[in-house]
Amino acid sequence: MVWKTLLQHCISQPAAPRRQDPAAVAALRQRLAAAGHEKLGRSLAIRHVAAGSCNGCELELRATQNLIYDLTQYGLSFTPSPRHADVLLITGVAGDNMIAAARQAREAMADPVLVLAMGDCAVDGGVFKGSPAIAGGAEAIMPVDLFVPGCPPAPAQIIEGLLALLEVNDILPARPVRGPR
Repeated sequence: MVWKTLLQHCISQPAAPRRQDPAAVAALRQRLAAAGHEKLGRSLAIRHVAAGSCNGCELELRATQNLIYDLTQYGLSFTPSPRHADVLLITGVAGDNMIAAARQAREAMADPVLVLAMGDCAVDGGVFKGSPAIAGGAEAIMPVDLFVPGCPPAPAQIIEGLLALLEVNDILPARPVRGPR
């Protein structure tokens, strides 16, 4: 069995690498600039919680911060603290050992909070659906505003999901800016 698997890997062709579509990237940049600055009038902070993920979604999520997509130039950024976040982004299967952590992150966030489930596992449990070790996706532990399917979703799909979340909810109320005391 081991030799058969090794031989199969040696003679098979690797998958073609993903290439970005310059037209799609340009269109996303225009939409993101309009949504990020005109609708919000400030930055949008995203708190990511990996609730039992294989890290495939996290790799694509981090690709949204590279030179091609660069979310930070439009006011979208990730925050390590749920107290500063507007969006809770959940990846993974909602494993039993991560349910409390995801709920604590949501409870620490100020309302209104938008919840986004990213990846097939966060949508419905993915390939692990039915396992006794998981809750079955993000919606099993809290209400979800938007699902971004894919295993893993491409960076353009993630940006489309964030833009859809902004467009559907129209405007997020601005919090007062606090300076040094």
